[in-house]
Amino acid sequence: MTPIEPPIALTIAGSDSGGGAGIQADLKTFHAFGVHGVCAVTSVTAQNTRGVSAIAPVDPGVVLAQIDAVCRDLAPSATKTGMLATRAGIDATIEGIHAADLGTLVVDPVMVATSGDPLLEPDAARALVTEVLPLARLVTPNLSEATLIAEMPVATVDDMVSAARAIVTRGADAALVTGGHLPGEEAVDVLWTGHEERVWRRPRIDTTSTHGTGCTLSAAITAELAKGRPLVDAVEGALSFTRRAIAAAPGLGEGHGPLSHWVEPD
Repeated sequence: MTPIEPPIALTIAGSDSGGGAGIQADLKTFHAFGVHGVCAVTSVTAQNTRGVSAIAPVDPGVVLAQIDAVCRDLAPSATKTGMLATRAGIDATIEGIHAADLGTLVVDPVMVATSGDPLLEPDAARALVTEVLPLARLVTPNLSEATLIAEMPVATVDDMVSAARAIVTRGADAALVTGGHLPGEEAVDVLWTGHEERVWRRPRIDTTSTHGTGCTLSAAITAELAKGRPLVDAVEGALSFTRRAIAAAPGLGEGHGPLSHWVEPD
């Protein structure tokens, strides 16, 4: 019997030496969804559950060569970006996306780690907003990132709704603003597709094991899109997977621990 070829998804992101976020979380998530993961590493970090101690950007030419090598042979059906680190890294990523005609793109605008450490150089932020977001099928900012991108305070659910709409006006097809850091008993996520609004409200899980939550969520959406699911369904499935991954977290490390990527998708 000829084996069925799995869909392929590409992640363009940084490496997390602690294995909880970045490329490592993306590839684990792709695997959980039955998708073959390929990658282009944009930076190497020294980090663990307590924080980031060093970041070394990968040469932009090498970033571009990775994207080119993967796409010439393995043809990803969907792509996500994570930590791009520098303006040069962003330029290389944009060039690679255009050269390979990568049409289904999920942008996780990684600017700040869960620990609070900055993960994007200040001079790269404007390029991310003005040049990468317009290529995105979906962008998935947390509250801090939505505040920076939408240029408005984002501290309530109403703010999240306004920010999602503002982000779409900046060129993204759709925006999912994640509210894991909102105070209160609920975790709230807001999706604006340009014509449809969806709000998910779930009881908050009391845990410090949240390292890599944004990476896992955006990777799960990317995997679902690679499998051909419609956007709203992809977001729904990814939110469910991420929530269960948080609930099943193994409690590793002394800080913000990683999720469990062993849970099954819906």
